[in-house]
Amino acid sequence: MNFLILSCGTRNKVIQYFRRAFEGRGRIIATDMSRLAPAVYEADQFYITPQMDAPDYLDFILNICRREKIAGVMSLIDPELSILAANKSLFEAVGTRVIGSSYELCEMALDKYCMYQWLKEHGYHCAKSYVDKERFYWDIEEGRITYPVFVKPAKGSASIAVTKAFDKETIELLFSREEGLMVQEFLQGQEIGADIYIDMLSGEIVSIFAKKKLKMRAGETDKAVSFKNRKLFGILEKFVKEAGFQGVIDVDIFEVDGEYYISEVNPRFGGGYPHAYECGCDFMGMILENLSGCENRKRVGEYNEGVYMMKYNEVRVGGISDGVLC
Repeated sequence: MNFLILSCGTRNKVIQYFRRAFEGRGRIIATDMSRLAPAVYEADQFYITPQMDAPDYLDFILNICRREKIAGVMSLIDPELSILAANKSLFEAVGTRVIGSSYELCEMALDKYCMYQWLKEHGYHCAKSYVDKERFYWDIEEGRITYPVFVKPAKGSASIAVTKAFDKETIELLFSREEGLMVQEFLQGQEIGADIYIDMLSGEIVSIFAKKKLKMRAGETDKAVSFKNRKLFGILEKFVKEAGFQGVIDVDIFEVDGEYYISEVNPRFGGGYPHAYECGCDFMGMILENLSGCENRKRVGEYNEGVYMMKYNEVRVGGISDGVLC
């Protein structure tokens, strides 16, 4: 039973964990458009692909699925999630299951303002957000929101082009330089990350791992400590069930004055997932169970508490492997 991981980039640990889970059961195939993506060299086999927006990209991936008899496929980057979801039937036709959420949910998660609107409409605590800066200025005058605020692309990931603004002049300057921006309330509180697996067969949440973020770098968790909170687990279970996510998701949350504010959702493995795995939340094994036709048992909160994760760099030196080009 072979598994395909797209756009693996620097996610070496994710590939290692998949190989560990599938050992003796199947091979792990990885792709990236660059030979300098270090994670491809952790896989049993890798392919160098065209750019994701190339006309033949989808056919290229489907050909890999046919050639390698791929049972399941997933991507590690946001823009590709919608491509997989929109073409789910094409993958199923070649015997490959897409591990992930629906196209509509992938698109909503990618659009931060749409996600904000959904959260607000469904009664969840969330940071006030604006795509209309004049409406934001009105709320500033009325005292509904105060500076500082974040200005960021409504569609984006990895905290790219996020600016903390302390005045109107900064906001005007940023909006004049770039389109598609939004203003978001600055939440002063503890930032939290949750790694969640929703069973692909039963549709039930089977695992939640929560960590308090101690330090961030390039939009990813650099240092964190695991913790448990039943109130948080309850909110996340309600949210996931109501929204309908499936497979692996990564949720960003803020704790402000004892309340949990849902900030963003990434319907894929988050950059801090190795913390969850090392504490006992093996999502790779859960994916394998689903691909084998078995539902996973519920194990929410079954992990070690008070465990710290600290990322550090490793160096790999060597020649570049040929890999495979289709």
